[in-house]
Amino acid sequence: MRVVALGRKNYLFCGSNAGGDRAAAIYSLLGSAKLNGLDPELYLHQVLERIADHPISRIADLLPWNLTLNRTQDTPK
Repeated sequence: MRVVALGRKNYLFCGSNAGGDRAAAIYSLLGSAKLNGLDPELYLHQVLERIADHPISRIADLLPWNLTLNRTQDTPK
């Protein structure tokens, strides 16, 4: 419930309905990573590293339940 309360406060600063939709998508993606046993920060870091060279037809490979994280890489600072 704490996450919901914090999110509710943060949604006030999204700027627009479209910004709120984007924030909700990011929160959902990171929440899914957490539910799948991944470190959300490491997940986001590795997805952002891979997405530029990743074919759009295989974007589902980057979803939290399909991605295997390389835990030996340095974590973001």
